[in-house]
Amino acid sequence: MIIKPKVKGFICVNAHPSGCREYVLEQVNYAKIESLAGPKRALIIGCSSGYGLASRISLGFSSGADTIGVYFDREPTERKTASAGWYNNQHMERLAKEQGLEAHSLNLDAFQEETKQAVIEKIRATIKEVDLVIYSVASPRRYVAGEDKWYNSVLKPIGNDFEGISIDTDKGEIKAVKLEMAQQNEIDATVKVMGGEDWTRWIEVLKEAGVLANECKTIAYTYIGDTITWPIYGDATIGHAKKDLDKAAKKIDALLMQDDLRNDGGRAYIGVLKALVTQSSAAIPVMPLYISLLYKVMKEKGVHEGCIEQISRIISTGLYGDSCQKDNAGRLRVDEHELAEDIQSEVKRRWNDISNENLRQLSDFDGYKNDFLNLFGFGFQNIDYEADVDTVLSE
Repeated sequence: MIIKPKVKGFICVNAHPSGCREYVLEQVNYAKIESLAGPKRALIIGCSSGYGLASRISLGFSSGADTIGVYFDREPTERKTASAGWYNNQHMERLAKEQGLEAHSLNLDAFQEETKQAVIEKIRATIKEVDLVIYSVASPRRYVAGEDKWYNSVLKPIGNDFEGISIDTDKGEIKAVKLEMAQQNEIDATVKVMGGEDWTRWIEVLKEAGVLANECKTIAYTYIGDTITWPIYGDATIGHAKKDLDKAAKKIDALLMQDDLRNDGGRAYIGVLKALVTQSSAAIPVMPLYISLLYKVMKEKGVHEGCIEQISRIISTGLYGDSCQKDNAGRLRVDEHELAEDIQSEVKRRWNDISNENLRQLSDFDGYKNDFLNLFGFGFQNIDYEADVDTVLSE
C-alpha cells in the first residue's frame, strides 16, 4: 500500500510504518549518546508518542532501563494502517531488544481497572517490580465503568468567553478563535479526564500489589506557559485539571512514604515541560500559532529543544539529579528557556504583528507542520513515500 497523510484538522487519521520507525530511531540515536543515571525498571503509562514515548526511549537507551509501556492505539489491518502509537511502540520494542533490554507493552485503556491488573501481572511475570512510574496519559475522554458513564474534556476558558487568534493549519492562514466559557459540569468533566485521580489510583493499586520497589519515584507531566496561552490553558478547564494533578502529587507523595517505601529516595513529582507539537497541543486553540512563533524565536536564539531533549534533562537533572530548577510548589521545571523574558517578549511582539503576509517570516509554521507530520511518520526526507509498504509489520 502507498500511504499518504490523511489530515483532518488537528489529527492525522493514518500513519506510515516506516516513517514511525524513523520518528523513533531519531530519538533512540539521541538517547544512545547520553549516559544517564536512572532507574533500571520503569512503567510508562501513556507512551504512544510525544513526551510519554520520549520517556520510554530515554529510559531505555540512555539509562539502560527495562520498560513496560501502556498505550491505547488502533492496530493495523491489511487494508488500514495502525495509529502512530502502535507502530511507535512496536519499533521501540524491537530496537530495545536488539540492545538486550526488556521492553513489553500493553495496548489497553489506562483508565480501566482491568488494565491496571493486567499491568501488575505483566510486571510480576517479567521485570518483577518498578523503580519509576511515569504518568503521561493524554486522552480527550474517559469511561468510568463503576458509573457506566463517559466523561468528555473540553478546551474552554473559565469565567469569560475568549476571543483570540490562531492558525488554520489546513490553509496556513491566521484565523479568529472564539470560545464560550465553560460551565461547571464541563470543568468537572475535564478534571475527571485530565486531573490526578487516575494517576493516584495507579499508584494505589501498584503499591497494594507490592510491585513498587523501595525508593520508587513517580512523575506526571504538565504545561504552564505564559500570558499568551494563559486564557485558554492556565486559567481554563485544562488549567483546573492540571491544578488537580498538583493535589494528586501531594497525596501520592504521602502514600509513598507509608511503610517506609520511600526510604528518602522515592516521591511523587510534577514535571513542567515546554510547549511542543504533540497530538494533544495540536488540538488546543491558540497553541499552533503560539508554538510556531516560539519555535522561530527559540531556534534563532539556539535554545530550542524537542521531546527527547526535554525528557533527558528532567530525568538527569531532576528525577535522578539535583540541579533541576524547582518552583515554589516543588515542581521540576525544564521550561525555563521558553519562559525567559527575552523569549517571551519577542514572541509577544510577533504575536501582535502577525498576519497572513508575514506568517512564515515571523513564525516557524513550516517547522510546526513538519513536526506535526512526523508524529504520524510523515515528512521524513529519507523515507520513500511513493514506495509500497505493508501496514502490518513483519515479525
